[in-house]
Amino acid sequence: MVDFALTEEQREIRNWVRTFVEREIMPLEAEVLRRERRGEAHGLTGAELRELQSLAKKSDFWGVQTPTEYGGMGLDPVSAALIEIELGRSFVPFRFGGDADNILYHANAEQRERYLVPTIAGERRSCFAITEPGAGSDAKAIRARAHKDGAEWVINGEKTFITGGNEADFTMVFAVTDPEKGANGGVTCFLADREAGWRSEPIDTMGEWGPASLVFEDVRVPEANVLGEVGQGFALAMKWIGRGRYLLPARALGGCERLLAMGVEYAKTRETFGKPIAERQAIQWMIADSQVEIEALRLLVLHAAWQVTADRDSRHAQSIAKLYGGVKANEIVDRVLQIHGGMGYTRELPIERWYRELRLLRIYEGTDEIQRRTIARDLLKGHVTVGATLG
Repeated sequence: MVDFALTEEQREIRNWVRTFVEREIMPLEAEVLRRERRGEAHGLTGAELRELQSLAKKSDFWGVQTPTEYGGMGLDPVSAALIEIELGRSFVPFRFGGDADNILYHANAEQRERYLVPTIAGERRSCFAITEPGAGSDAKAIRARAHKDGAEWVINGEKTFITGGNEADFTMVFAVTDPEKGANGGVTCFLADREAGWRSEPIDTMGEWGPASLVFEDVRVPEANVLGEVGQGFALAMKWIGRGRYLLPARALGGCERLLAMGVEYAKTRETFGKPIAERQAIQWMIADSQVEIEALRLLVLHAAWQVTADRDSRHAQSIAKLYGGVKANEIVDRVLQIHGGMGYTRELPIERWYRELRLLRIYEGTDEIQRRTIARDLLKGHVTVGATLG
């Protein structure tokens, strides 16, 4: 017997988040779109985000996957995926407070007090810095360097497309400390405060994601700011990258559900040649194909989340979910835009906004090509076998 039912707790969590999104976040969409058309703030202002996070915290929604010993909810990965699906129903970039990068839990006692605990509390903001102009999908090709000078490390190099880099007050930056070893024991992660001297420069993109370039010119950090062990940074980086790849297509799934609902409603009310376009076979096929792909993506996302919950090696399943989600989400938003015709292309509706946002899913945290390489390599090397999904 295969049971696809959610637990009572999971249903309650999903329903609470859905209500929160509908009551508190969706009403902000029109104003967010107006701001973006005027070239003002991307998404929510800092004050609005904190207010919403505070409101959610009153209902104990704080630190979704943060361990309970740090004041979080400590929810399982499936519940976390359900939350991301619901949050994805709005394009407003809201996130619940109380979280910290997973690799910060590898910090020592003193680092936890300076970085981890304040980040969970919302008093500090971090960013993860490994990508470089010449090292994106090939993370092993990083060129940033750090050399020892007495009791300090001196960092030089540039990082690019760093999420949260413009707002962060400290970064987890990866630099080569032993060129001969490279990724095999020669990369180290450093906790570098902005006050140490690194600077950020905004990168303008086609979407509302606002990444940054980080520039390090003789930035000095004390030896005490090495996260983990010297030379073992690449393993930490891979833990960060693989921490929850399934959550990205989960959020896209929520967006696709909302978009398809918009397409269905518009098809029933828009008339051409005396009939609603919902009666046109071309439109019906767009709707049918989108629904099939949404349900397939749901199963892929939740299966990957279940594997993480069961402490299985979920990398293959997460790559499948990420690849399929990125490709199909872009096809679905394109169909919905087509159903809306000229109105879908305008900025009066959020469809074009979603169109630009979902395009990013095929690039960041592992491009389509990287996911395909991973999936094929796993099969060719015998790490997984065809048809062995259920064991």
